[in-house]
Amino acid sequence: MNQVERARSRMETLAGLPVYRDRQLTLLTDLYQLTMMYGQFKAGRHRERVVFDLFYRNNPCGNGYVIAAGLEQVAWYLYHLKFSESDLAYLRSLQMFSDDFLDYLRSFSFHGDVYAVPEGTVVFPNEPLVRVEGPIAEVQLIESALLTFVNHQSLIATKARRIVEAARTNVAHPQSGVIEMGLRRAQNVDASLFGARAAYIGGCVATSNVMAAQSYNLPVAGTQGHSWIQSFPSELEAFEAYRQAFPENTVLLVDTYDVLRSGLPNAIRIGQAMKAQGQSLKGIRIDSGDLAYLSKRARRQLDAAGLEDVKIVASGDLDEFTIRDLLTQGAEIDSWGVGTHLITSAGCPALGCVYKLAAQETEGRLEPKIKVSENPNKVTNPGKKKVLRLFVDGLAVADLIALADEVYDPSEPLELFDPIHTYKRKTVQDYQMEELLVPIFEAGTLVYELPTLADIQARVETQLGAFPSEVRRHLNPHEYHVDLSKPLWDLKQQLLHQWRRP
Repeated sequence: MNQVERARSRMETLAGLPVYRDRQLTLLTDLYQLTMMYGQFKAGRHRERVVFDLFYRNNPCGNGYVIAAGLEQVAWYLYHLKFSESDLAYLRSLQMFSDDFLDYLRSFSFHGDVYAVPEGTVVFPNEPLVRVEGPIAEVQLIESALLTFVNHQSLIATKARRIVEAARTNVAHPQSGVIEMGLRRAQNVDASLFGARAAYIGGCVATSNVMAAQSYNLPVAGTQGHSWIQSFPSELEAFEAYRQAFPENTVLLVDTYDVLRSGLPNAIRIGQAMKAQGQSLKGIRIDSGDLAYLSKRARRQLDAAGLEDVKIVASGDLDEFTIRDLLTQGAEIDSWGVGTHLITSAGCPALGCVYKLAAQETEGRLEPKIKVSENPNKVTNPGKKKVLRLFVDGLAVADLIALADEVYDPSEPLELFDPIHTYKRKTVQDYQMEELLVPIFEAGTLVYELPTLADIQARVETQLGAFPSEVRRHLNPHEYHVDLSKPLWDLKQQLLHQWRRP
């Protein structure tokens, strides 16, 4: 089986998952994509070849980096991109488009080239995460969908990583895990499903979302709610009933009434009874109250009762700041259930990826394009580009945005300079180089075999391990070098100079 056949086989596997089954997303676009497409068609320009870059301008949440995610959904969307008869009937009902244009859409499919960073890659502002090349009608149509997939999942994966790394500052329990529990707080169904997927990419160990677990083969976790406890005549009877139902995975929610006077003593009774029968109480969960104080008291009482192996799970409006603060107070918490602040990326609700024209074919060759703005941060980098990551002794030292046809010899010194403050320069020697953008589609054919989520999660760990801790820290992270190559910088200045001419 060759690479293309493996890629198709993986796509067929995805087709059986509930989250993808029978999903046709061609009209997941903004109307102006279709009106521009129609205008190009009427002008006879719809086949002109262009290059677009998808990138973001600022790291979210004050973070030092972003974890790229959402490529699987991009591949799924492009692989199945076609207009159904019901799509065409709806567009006809708008009375905006001619019959010959609708006939053109009837046989429409994606024929372009797509290069992208693999999911789980650590990325930085202004670097192309996705580069699309092809006929302008096709490349422009897909803008909104691509932004939706990459924006959302990259944001949630990055937020999840912040929370996971906060939990790992637990010196007593460095492997303490984070469970994604945001289903009921997500803005909609898709946000909950794709958000759970992205949270796993970011390092969560499980999700409470059963459909997400089924769709993506994720570990699933859950205990009981307060209503379960309240529905029994007593808390102890509720605990005993749960133990009988799940003797191999008994985790008891202890804060329905009073953690220290009721929940914890009753959980200890259950735990000791289970121990006497050769079983074990897996854990207790505290969902409210002073989590630092309650967890420390609970740990002491559990240990005194001979239940040293019982884990303490905390939940209840947690985020990376609360978790880190609890751990500085000595909280005895083994794992964390995080919902609202993770699934909504509270505090930074959007990543802000954009999709910009970088080059357009003129008389058989691609000519660079630039968007100019009074805001320097919104001036785009022109031309067809690639992203190179430079390593010295296995540690990432800088990323270089270069023109696609540039060639570098790692045996020769390379001078890097800040694209804004050009006097800031450094020379890199004895470096290794990795090209971040890899082929996903070639002439409309899927050539990339989508990895498993476990492989993507492992990639995150490997990627982050190559960066200094100063770049990874949550507060005031060190700004990682992302530079323009000299030829790209010269091209940008040339185009800006041309634009300034009267």
